[in-house]
Amino acid sequence: MNRITLWAVTASAILLTACANTPPPMPAQARMDDSANMITPMTQKRETLVATGYAVISIQNHRNPAQQRLLAIRASKLDAYRALTEQVYGQQLDASTTVADMTVMSDTFRARVEGVIYGAVLVSITPVGDDTYETTMSLDRNVVNDLRALYIASLSSRRN
Repeated sequence: MNRITLWAVTASAILLTACANTPPPMPAQARMDDSANMITPMTQKRETLVATGYAVISIQNHRNPAQQRLLAIRASKLDAYRALTEQVYGQQLDASTTVADMTVMSDTFRARVEGVIYGAVLVSITPVGDDTYETTMSLDRNVVNDLRALYIASLSSRRN
């Protein structure tokens, strides 16, 4: 009987010690601040934003193969600019779903990117495989901050 009592006291001491070390629950505002801090490093720790664009050569609208390559290079550069704009300003998404008799009848998404990019640096234009070009561009953090400040200022002037 003495051993059982000793084991019970030891087990309850261990359990009570574990409960004493549990931190109190965080208020809702503190949890929201922590989630905001989780997002901040992704957008503000990098010194430069990097974006890559792609374009297929064979689908370019020209008969001359050399002209198709030039158009693919241009299209891949525009795709890289679009990707940079997406990183700086975000993306506007519109979605609609139609449900009838608990079955999805249609599901549509539309994405839109809008913004101004200046100061982007062309890092590379590289052929990928036989039929694709890849363009990589970068944008300095200071330019990103300027672009965002100008965007916020333009939004404010539109409201007034």
